[in-house]
Amino acid sequence: MVGLAGRHRARGDPGETLAAVGERVDRVLDRVRPRLRDGDVALVAHGHVLRILTARWLGLAPEAGALFALPAGSYGVLGHEHRRPVLTAWALH
Repeated sequence: MVGLAGRHRARGDPGETLAAVGERVDRVLDRVRPRLRDGDVALVAHGHVLRILTARWLGLAPEAGALFALPAGSYGVLGHEHRRPVLTAWALH
C-alpha cells in the first residue's frame, strides 16, 4: 500500500514506514561519517535496510532504495569520489 510522504507499508503491516526507516538510517550515517576519517566502517543489516541506507547515502529519498537489488548474502561498498558520496560496488558475494 502506498501512502503520502513516504508512509509506505505493506497492507496490514504494523511495521515502520519507509520515512521512519530513512530517519533511522540517517542517524546511523550521522554517527558513521566522523569515523570514516580513521578508515573504513562495516555496517551489517537486513537487505531492505541496507538498500534504504544506500539511497540515503546518495542523497536520495528512502523510496529509492527499491532501485537497488541486493541478493541475500551479498554486500555493497559505499564511498566517495571527488568528495561526493557514491556507490562504488554492489551485490558482491
